[in-house]
Amino acid sequence: MNINELIIYNKTIPKREAIYVNYPSNLSQELCTYLSQKGIEKLYCHQAEMFEKADEGNNIVITTSTASGKTLSFLLPVIQEILSNPLARAIFIYPTKALASDQYRAILPYLEYFGANRISAGVYDGDTPVNERSRIRKNANIILTNPEMINAAFLPNHSKFGFEFIFSNLKYVVIDELHTYRGAFGSHLANVFRRLGRVCRYYNSVPKYLCSSATIANPVELAEEICGQKFIEVHKDGSPAPKKNFKLVQPPKIMGNDKKYYGQLQSTSVAAELIPDLVENDNSFIAFAKSRRNVEVILKEARDKLETEVFFGGSLKDKISGYRGGYTPLERKEIENKMITGVLRGLVSTNALELGIDIGKIDTTVIVGYPGTRASFWQQSGRAGRSGMESTNYLIFDNLPFDQYIAINPDWLFEGGSENAVIDKNNLLIELAHIRAAAAEIPLTLDDIDVFPDLGETIPVLIRASELANQSGKFAWCGNSFPAGDFSLRNIDKKRYKLINKENNKEITEMDEMQAFREVHNGAIYMHDSVQYQVVKLDLESRTAFAIPFNGNYYTMPGGITNIRIIQGSKDVDYERTKVTFGDVNVDDIVYMYKKLQFHNHQNLGFEQLDKPLSKDFDTESTWIKIPENVVNVYRRLLQESQNGMIIRNNHFEGVCFAIKNATMMATMTEQEDIGVTMSNNAVEIRENYDREVYMFVYDKYVGGLGYAEKVFDLIADIIKEAIKMVSGCKCDNGCAACIGDYQLNKAMVLWGLKNLLEEIEAPKDIKLIEYAPSTFIRKPFKFVELQEKWKEFCEYIKENGDSFGKFLSTIPVVEIENRTLILVLNNTFYKEWVMEESNKKSIINIISFNTDAPVGIELRVRIEKIEEDRNNVKNKLQRRYRDLVE
Repeated sequence: MNINELIIYNKTIPKREAIYVNYPSNLSQELCTYLSQKGIEKLYCHQAEMFEKADEGNNIVITTSTASGKTLSFLLPVIQEILSNPLARAIFIYPTKALASDQYRAILPYLEYFGANRISAGVYDGDTPVNERSRIRKNANIILTNPEMINAAFLPNHSKFGFEFIFSNLKYVVIDELHTYRGAFGSHLANVFRRLGRVCRYYNSVPKYLCSSATIANPVELAEEICGQKFIEVHKDGSPAPKKNFKLVQPPKIMGNDKKYYGQLQSTSVAAELIPDLVENDNSFIAFAKSRRNVEVILKEARDKLETEVFFGGSLKDKISGYRGGYTPLERKEIENKMITGVLRGLVSTNALELGIDIGKIDTTVIVGYPGTRASFWQQSGRAGRSGMESTNYLIFDNLPFDQYIAINPDWLFEGGSENAVIDKNNLLIELAHIRAAAAEIPLTLDDIDVFPDLGETIPVLIRASELANQSGKFAWCGNSFPAGDFSLRNIDKKRYKLINKENNKEITEMDEMQAFREVHNGAIYMHDSVQYQVVKLDLESRTAFAIPFNGNYYTMPGGITNIRIIQGSKDVDYERTKVTFGDVNVDDIVYMYKKLQFHNHQNLGFEQLDKPLSKDFDTESTWIKIPENVVNVYRRLLQESQNGMIIRNNHFEGVCFAIKNATMMATMTEQEDIGVTMSNNAVEIRENYDREVYMFVYDKYVGGLGYAEKVFDLIADIIKEAIKMVSGCKCDNGCAACIGDYQLNKAMVLWGLKNLLEEIEAPKDIKLIEYAPSTFIRKPFKFVELQEKWKEFCEYIKENGDSFGKFLSTIPVVEIENRTLILVLNNTFYKEWVMEESNKKSIINIISFNTDAPVGIELRVRIEKIEEDRNNVKNKLQRRYRDLVE
């Protein structure tokens, strides 16, 4: 494969000259002397502007380009304050420990020049030794740390260990890489800063905030939301920039022997072909992949191609490495050092290296699939050329809407504005976690209602839970747990799962529950530093998965369904032909199978069904859109069942969801893991006379919601129009994985459905349905319509499998089937209430759905038969016995 033949667009951004200005008049003479001795005779204009604005007492967010000297921009006002006031303290907050350590190296020259008696600094994180922590708390003017340490160490211990001195003398809080704090992470950090503000007020300190951010549409809004202060922006960039070359790469199409278009070669395969060329040409590079799995796939395939190439001292395959979350801190530090010293020529990384960690002089970036936002694209491409050398940046397109939209309209990428970063600091679960932590730090008072808007609702709940005690009108923590350590800042889900290598009992990685259900279910192939492991057991009780090394030539992808139930709507609007509602929903995500994909050609080797479905349900926020009746009727007539009834085919509802999701991601700066889009279950009901309204749900994939779905409600007009534009603008003939998600759907029909949200249009005629190959799915062991006759056999089967409620269901002598409703015939009214409790009902429905060919959206009912006399006698005896005990 010749990469040059796949380049469809070249763009060169010419070298940019610097804009220099003289030192500000209020910059101290000793700092001027230091800068001059370091060869910095003048400052970039943005560095001088930030110093002057900070000296005036402003809170500032700076948004100049990567490698523009932002570190010096916020160091100058901080160091000037420390030199004039030796007691002054500053806290520098970085999103990762690696970045904090890297930035400490940038501060070292100042420490060496001015001496420890004038200025001291230190990195304070989970890896810092105890004696070093003590030194930092006592002596350091600048403390470099991360949000987790502020949350779990600084704030809970504000009155001891020397933290009280730090907070009493806190003059500056610096937040680097502000744009990374969006979604759950940003919402948590905003609440950490609410607590930080309370502690600072307690010690009568009023620190100023200095933030740096990549280019986003709303940096001032984001800074104000997170820090709770008014901000101004410094954006005029005075730094020079070397020449940058951009090459947009379109993977080749895959054509079958029947001359049909079957999509395009995966971007990971093209990257795995390009990387060996970069290694052999001695380029220093970072390849960015969008997921941990893709990192490992690219790394393995590239190493396979380099295996036969040797150089003095070893194989070329040892010249590249992976870099992602899940590696231990020691592994990551070793990899960084190998890049800096030139032992490695390149890394395959997730966006973990998107931040400004120093890993040597990089001349090339390979971005494997558009990263989802312009901010990330410029951050990733900005990792090359930081030392002033000319750079080359490849963007390899995925067969996805964003990527193919850019392939047609590359100016959108290079000339358009950036996206909005969204947080929701009032997410009830996030806010509640921090209210509990705040109460343990300083008792809550009436004034704290201004800090936490839901305080009035949460305090009574915490009192009833015996976690708060009323102390003369103040509410103090009296719970047993350590509230600040009871949650993760990076997500909302507290449940964490470990993956253990069964052969040596060592931990491979850790993840949240939904990620565990998708990546470490039984049979899953998990990759770590291109080493494959096969999961042999996922223990839900201990939240531990066990795996063994695996040498097969495939990896796995999960599959499942999502069920959504409306709880309540809070606002709605009529828009053209549809009604749009925003409110609360319950989401039930179920993983029930996985497919095996071969390395290199990514051929589907078949499907495997899990022994038991893995289900996680949660309440969140959603915007739901009513699908016009004419669209529902036409789409339903196109639906087809597979041979075993397990799969619904020709489902053009999915094409509409796919287009809307990608338009939503483009508008809200979200990623695949942030939002979900799905239809109500009754959409694919293929029986006649089924006329319930059909909705499309756009929902936050976080408990309680994070504001994305509400943003969708506000932007729904733009999202629908953008979805229509993306589908109609795709260059494929009849539909492909890029525009509608599946080449087996008809693009004209999906486009018609989208347009009908705005105006009524006659449906396309003579739509040819795709003929599908025989299904490789496993047949369900029971037919839904036969449960009435085979109920006893069914119960024995699920008991042998160890399913929950198997023993209970076995006690039910009779069931009945009415259309798609299963009726349990019971003789105890209490059992009816117990069975119909929402979580129990959902579990029973999941068991029926998983083990039978039940139609989508089955329902459960209970009918009470005449209660037998002997059971009445039991009830009467219990009541008498209970009364005797009480008396």
